[in-house]
Amino acid sequence: MNLQTRKLQAIGFLINCQDEKLFSKIEATIKDSQQTESTLQPFSQKQLAERARHANEDFLTGKFKTQEQLEIESETW
Repeated sequence: MNLQTRKLQAIGFLINCQDEKLFSKIEATIKDSQQTESTLQPFSQKQLAERARHANEDFLTGKFKTQEQLEIESETW
């Protein structure tokens, strides 16, 4: 199912929703999502360089997991 179809189904659900509490929860979730998106800002060049430096240090000191380790770990999620 594509995104457009899912949006139309959500609109249909909202149109037919008679539960005030449920609608309020949906409305609050949408508002929270919009506020979160508006507070996100891109990294500066300095921040990106610091993150890259930190990642390189972690790699050189062995502070990382291999793809295989992550796959094994994710099986227990």
